Parts: sequence; C-alpha cells; structure tokens
Amino acid sequence: MSLLVECHTLEGLGCVYAPSGEGPFPAVMLLHGSEGAWSGWSHRHAVLLAAHGFLAFPLGYSRGGNAWRAGDIEDCSIDRCVDAFKGLKQHSLSGQSAGIYGLSRGAELALLIAVLSSVHDRSAIPDAVAVHSPSDCVCGAFQAANFLPCDDPGRQPWDPSKRAWTWQGSYDGLLPSTPIEVERYAGPVLVSHGEADSIWSVASSQRLKARLDERGGEHEVYLYPGEDHVLSPEAETLHHQRLVSFFRRYLTA
Repeated sequence: MSLLVECHTLEGLGCVYAPSGEGPFPAVMLLHGSEGAWSGWSHRHAVLLAAHGFLAFPLGYSRGGNAWRAGDIEDCSIDRCVDAFKGLKQHSLSGQSAGIYGLSRGAELALLIAVLSSVHDRSAIPDAVAVHSPSDCVCGAFQAANFLPCDDPGRQPWDPSKRAWTWQGSYDGLLPSTPIEVERYAGPVLVSHGEADSIWSVASSQRLKARLDERGGEHEVYLYPGEDHVLSPEAETLHHQRLVSFFRRYLTA
C-alpha cells in the first residue's frame, strides 16, 4: 500500500510533508501560533496542504517547550526563519515557487518575514503569503509560564520588557506596537479572521485590508461572521478551500 502523503527530512530543521511521487511540488512553510510547535496543529495543516499537492514544512520557531507545554516566543530570530525558508526552497522535492502560511503569532511572523525579506534579502521573498488571525503590529513576547493557573508555582508575571522577535541580532523596528508595513511586500496576500475573535481583534485584519487596498496588487481578505480565534468546522472547511485555492493560484504556474 502506498500513502498519499509522505514524510521527508529537511536536514537540521525537522520534517516536511509531501504528496507521494517524485515532485517537484510548490512549497509552503507553516508558522504556528502561541500553542507552540509541539502541539501538532501546524503539522495537521501541513498534512492537509500535502494532500492537495504541496510540499509543506511546519517550522518550529518557538523556544523550548515540550509535548506538555508550549515554548516561548521570545527573542526568536527572524533570520533563522528566513534561513529555514531558503532551506525549504532548496529541498530536492521543492519546485520553483514557495509561500508562507502563518496563524496568530505565526501570522505576525509571516508578515514580518515578507516585509523584511523584501527590504533586506530578496532571495528569500515568498511568492505568496497567507495569514489567519494576524496582528497588524509587532507584539511583545509570549511566555508560556504567564498562562499557567494562578496557583501553579511555576507561574510568572507578564514582563512587558520582553521582546518577541530579533532581526540581525537587533530589536530595531520590532518593538511592540510598531505597525507591520505590509505594503512593502509586493506579492499576493490572503488575510482571514473570525469577526468574533476573542484573542486578536478583527480590527487588525481590517486595518491590514486598508493598507493592502492602498498598496494595490493581488490580495484577498475573508472575515468570518460569528467565528472566534479557532474556526468552527464549517468555517474551517471553507477557509481551507480558500487557502488551497490561493496557493494553487500563485504557486503553481
């Protein structure tokens, strides 16, 4: 019996999921949210994309963590994520086009990669970017210990001085509340958000839409009425249809 989706190694970075066959396939790097790399959600989405013809790579960018506890999004190197994206593009099964899909804090990171690569490293510019429940500005660090139960001895108070991201070893341009200049990225963008999101306000995506409308170029914005941060099964099915269609349109020539 042959599988429809196979797992392969991306040297030094983890695993990638691909359709069975010799390839090459259009590639997508997936970026998880504050649930962390160990939760498995980004791998779930990667398998779905692989089942629809993509080489899908769920990058674990958070620091630390394990199967029982999310890692921290603190001092995460965007440079490392850019290098990982380049590594995906160089994989033997990767075709000529590659995109990025990020959710929640991963959506913030996806937009930052698109913007910073457009300004500083054109060899790493993604061919398309999709984000779900993004912030339109840089946010502070996420530390999992801040969210432990109040009576847990390991709980830590939130520290507003902690930073989520670095670029070339610096926080320059990455301090919390700094707007993400999405208009600097010229490629296709898909933005989606639940209108009843209780984690990141849908106003973030509405502001991104305004900036993308002013920028011009290819972009799609989908707002899901009544949906929270995690979509219902019905809305998720529609979202996945739109996501696969978006990447097929811009990553397969």
